[in-house]
Amino acid sequence: MSSKAQKMELNDGHSIPVLGFGTFVTEEHLKKKSMESTKIAIDVGFRHIDCSHFYQNEEELGQAIRSKIEDGTVKREDIFYTSKLWSTCHRPELVRPSLESSLRKLKLDYVDLYLIHFPVSLKAMEKCKDAGLAKSIGVSNFNRRLLEMILKKPGLRYKPVCNQVECHPYLNQSKLLDYCKMNDIILVAYGALGTQRYKNCTNEDTPVLLEDPVLCAMAKKYKRTPALIALRYQLQRGIVVLAKSFNEEHIRENMQVFDFELASDHMKILDGLDRNLRYFPADIFKAHPNFPFCDEY
Repeated sequence: MSSKAQKMELNDGHSIPVLGFGTFVTEEHLKKKSMESTKIAIDVGFRHIDCSHFYQNEEELGQAIRSKIEDGTVKREDIFYTSKLWSTCHRPELVRPSLESSLRKLKLDYVDLYLIHFPVSLKAMEKCKDAGLAKSIGVSNFNRRLLEMILKKPGLRYKPVCNQVECHPYLNQSKLLDYCKMNDIILVAYGALGTQRYKNCTNEDTPVLLEDPVLCAMAKKYKRTPALIALRYQLQRGIVVLAKSFNEEHIRENMQVFDFELASDHMKILDGLDRNLRYFPADIFKAHPNFPFCDEY
């Protein structure tokens, strides 16, 4: 099976490519870079692009996607595009205008997946799906308690297709993964390679995941990079994984994740690296009653 064809079915009948391209940028001057790197990603075979209103680069990503449609590399239906509703727009009357604003910036008719970015408010986005503006709807950064609140909501018409959370060998989310699988919700991993130590986002004293001696020794054994081992680990657990890079060589290299498999005893060794370490603790939301990172999972 070619890498482009590797997808997982969502609980609403649509499907999601298992390897996605992350596009988060923190600085204005990197926006142009995100356009160039997205073009490269599509050229080398990425078909799942993950973005958000909060990243403020949807205009650039729209240009990248449209240029690859115009030059014949892909058709719109080949691309799986995810956007996210930011926390200031959860009031029901703001949800659709927020999505329409993203679509205007992108110059696209619909997104394939629309997520609630951060659970500091819980309002359904079902009308956006009904209107065809989003093919699927899901959530991000939800723990088990918050997922249960949604799943038990009276009159729920569409359950979330996925939950996008920070997930890597130092925070393997095994209990949340089991809960999501049990409820037919796909786990999507961001921060899968650790972090690029964004100012104001991450704790700069945390260990660098890709320098972990166990990960590096395993990379040597498989003649792969530590990044590829970390990505492959997630795919074999049944997780959709996002890989972000501005470096052309790394973007190309990340597609090699489909070229090898980790032995089950090596998967167990990687399970053992878990230390419940968050690179993105989101402390600015700590005081909110729905803050998701204080429960066990």
